[in-house]
Amino acid sequence: MTDKELISLFEKLIRQSKESEWVEYKLNYHSAEEIGERLSALSNGACLERQPYGYLIFGVRNDNQTIEGTTFKPKNFKYKKEDLEHWLAQRLNPRIDFRIYEFEYEGKYIAMFEIPAAHNQPVDFMHNAYIRVASITRKLNEFPEKERKIWKNEPEKPFEKEIALQNISAADVIKLLDTQSYFDLMQQHYPTNRDGVLEKLVSEKLVIEAGAKYSITNLGALLFAKNLNDFTGLSRKAVRVIVYKGKNKLETIKDITETKGYALGFEGLVNYINDQLPQNEEISKALRQSMKMFPEKGVRELVANALIHQDFREKGSPVIEIYSDRIEFSNPGLPMITPIRFIDDYQSRNETLANLMRRLGICEEKGSGIDKVISSCEAYQLPAPDFQTQEKHTKVIMYAHQALNQMDKQDKIRACYQHCCLKYVSNEKMTNQTLRERFKINERNAAIASRIINDTKDANLIKDEDPNNKSFKYSKYIPFWA
Repeated sequence: MTDKELISLFEKLIRQSKESEWVEYKLNYHSAEEIGERLSALSNGACLERQPYGYLIFGVRNDNQTIEGTTFKPKNFKYKKEDLEHWLAQRLNPRIDFRIYEFEYEGKYIAMFEIPAAHNQPVDFMHNAYIRVASITRKLNEFPEKERKIWKNEPEKPFEKEIALQNISAADVIKLLDTQSYFDLMQQHYPTNRDGVLEKLVSEKLVIEAGAKYSITNLGALLFAKNLNDFTGLSRKAVRVIVYKGKNKLETIKDITETKGYALGFEGLVNYINDQLPQNEEISKALRQSMKMFPEKGVRELVANALIHQDFREKGSPVIEIYSDRIEFSNPGLPMITPIRFIDDYQSRNETLANLMRRLGICEEKGSGIDKVISSCEAYQLPAPDFQTQEKHTKVIMYAHQALNQMDKQDKIRACYQHCCLKYVSNEKMTNQTLRERFKINERNAAIASRIINDTKDANLIKDEDPNNKSFKYSKYIPFWA
């Protein structure tokens, strides 16, 4: 590779908005074992993403792609009295021909590993194969479906495009799918004949035409099935809603499963959930009003997120669990970005599904849903929602109201960070005053807000917009990734 080609490749890689399954950034050397694991993970990730190579780049920050340069020079690096390059190559199986490039870019020293994609079998390091899930390195055996695809070298065909039911008649399509709802949600007139209906469904890839017969795709069935149980394999993706009596699972009040397609049953599902939520009664003059304890807009967005961002290849279905003091929204699969970046970043493994649900008016525009969840929680004076990853699923917890003195330190830090993010993506900046408004802290108690800000800075979640500003009164804060 010529110097010009090398610089061009480097510039192309750092233009990516974040790390991926086949590109990782680091500043400096940590350990030889860590590099070996990354070589395995990036090779396997490149295979799944249909990329010829994966790349491990030293000298670039992984949070914002700032080029800072590195002190690590892998070509001459010795590990256990052996050349690092040789030590790594001996422990990779199969022996892939990775290459190391060292060069200067705008006066900064860069080291880059170019790793060939795995072919027909996973690449392992010291008898363990690895994979990257978004920006996290995990053992490949935790993801058997991905491992199978590497062994077969299969392309990653989106789940939505696979066939749910094939070789059926036009009449069967109309019988199994609620076609009227599609046109109603799209705010379009229903065609005057069946051919016009089927033509539109085919154009949306909800249905595939094959001669005189048709096949319904997973996308079509998931969104518009009159009953998901009519489609083998999709019944397990029906949404489940469980209502518990108290703060734990000891006593179940209700347990229902919504068997309609997601688009078809969404409004009814959200209305049902909101009807189950605890309420506060307010008496205003002679009028008694029931006020929801949770914001309906936030609930709606989190239900939509659980549907859209699930990993359909993982076992299980989206589950909404309602307790007396919280709601938990769970979906199968780990997120493609770290939860701490949900508010400012967006990536969906089911983009076809997400795009159509946006057009149907079911969810918000790309990347804006979590903003609205956090904003609605602030408006209701609720604790900050908690975004979690657990073994093989993602969970979001929305808590009922708590006074500030009832929140623990982590609750306050999480709320401060999310408030700072919300201000930043709104082209504003967090200050002591805006945080006091968020928590309803009296101005004379500004020191309480200052303490929360300092705790959040100590947690490396926010930073001063201007580190040189010595005026505490006029300090502004931005997220760590800004």
